[in-house]
Amino acid sequence: MKKTSLTLFAAVVLMMSSCMTAGVGTAPATGSNGNVWGNVLGAVLGQVLLGGMNFDQSSLLGNWNYNAPSAAFTTQQALTKAGGSATINNIASSLANNYSNIGISRNNTSFSFLDGNKFSAKVNGIPFSGTYTYNPQNGEIALKTATETIKGNVTKTEKGMGLMFDATQMTNILQKEGKVSNTAAVQAVSKLAKSANGARVGFELTK
Repeated sequence: MKKTSLTLFAAVVLMMSSCMTAGVGTAPATGSNGNVWGNVLGAVLGQVLLGGMNFDQSSLLGNWNYNAPSAAFTTQQALTKAGGSATINNIASSLANNYSNIGISRNNTSFSFLDGNKFSAKVNGIPFSGTYTYNPQNGEIALKTATETIKGNVTKTEKGMGLMFDATQMTNILQKEGKVSNTAAVQAVSKLAKSANGARVGFELTK
């Protein structure tokens, strides 16, 4: 009886541990009120971009504000090859530091997706807008502005939506659209996205 109880206890502990690590996609970030959110808030479900994770276009509509950094890999193979959860944690933690250096916050970074495939956004307080296309089967999204098309990925997170990009697209978001002048921080974010094949970095957004 005692042996059975210990076995059940060990199973429960293992299960709880798995649940905690399966959704890790971000690191603590500081909000406009100065509080620090735990890393679970920006967690990508499964750490891999599995299509839109049933995130259909109607779910995309609305106003979304930055909540925390978000990171994931394009495939399970890419995640495993890069080092798994530990790599995601390291990327997300570094993202949080660089976003803080840039000054990105809930007050100055947001995305609004509207009927008619129109969007408006602010990154680092700089507004831009245009049209978008979204494929719920694979979670791919393309934001078309007056000067460029920025391609990214959408997936579900613990609290909302992850909007993530590769190194080139993320640099465009920060420098061309957000007019971020902290070149070192932008380069650091780009380097994080390049640090492992298949990595994507960006924002967790909540309504």
